[in-house]
Amino acid sequence: MPIRVLIVDDHSVVRQGLRMFLGLDAGLEIVGEAANGAEAIDRARELSPDVVLMDLLMPVMDGITAIGHLRKELPEIEVIALTSVLEDASVVAAVRAGAIGYLLKNTESDALCNAIRAAAEGQVQLSPEAASRLMREMRQPENPDALTERETEVLALIARGRANKEIARDLQIGEKTVKTHVSNVLSKLGVQSRTQAALHAVRTGLVPAADLARS
Repeated sequence: MPIRVLIVDDHSVVRQGLRMFLGLDAGLEIVGEAANGAEAIDRARELSPDVVLMDLLMPVMDGITAIGHLRKELPEIEVIALTSVLEDASVVAAVRAGAIGYLLKNTESDALCNAIRAAAEGQVQLSPEAASRLMREMRQPENPDALTERETEVLALIARGRANKEIARDLQIGEKTVKTHVSNVLSKLGVQSRTQAALHAVRTGLVPAADLARS
């Protein structure tokens, strides 16, 4: 089954360009477009995409606000922030809202396609620069609930960039069970995304910083 993608950007030329070169990848299916965050939420409800490519600076509702709404209402959908802005505040805000990835619009098409596939699998993949910014700026979760031994194992594998299928294989459990554990980990830590959970794993010493999202 191809990965279903929703493109969100207030510039029609950008949407057309993304649709054109992403459409060349047989593993991806562009299911729709939206011109702002509010429209993105409506389209996501209607189309149930696997991954949303979300611009950040848009009228009506900005991308960061939309990411937060999507993660709360449709947590099974992964969101990649795709923007021309590279600022610490934007990176942190997007990840805090629940984005699993943060890419610039000058990203090569192959790299973007690979990032979409990784997001669909729930993989955390951070460049050293992005990880450094996030580690510096993002706060620890306040008074997180204690994780079980199994949830701790799942968290360590999330931080190392493992997809759900890989976690299931490594721990010899079902993929549905992995999804349940991941959901519990996010809930107990009080975070919106696997990326935030991975940063928590590094900060608490569960995983060395050098292992963060290592593929």
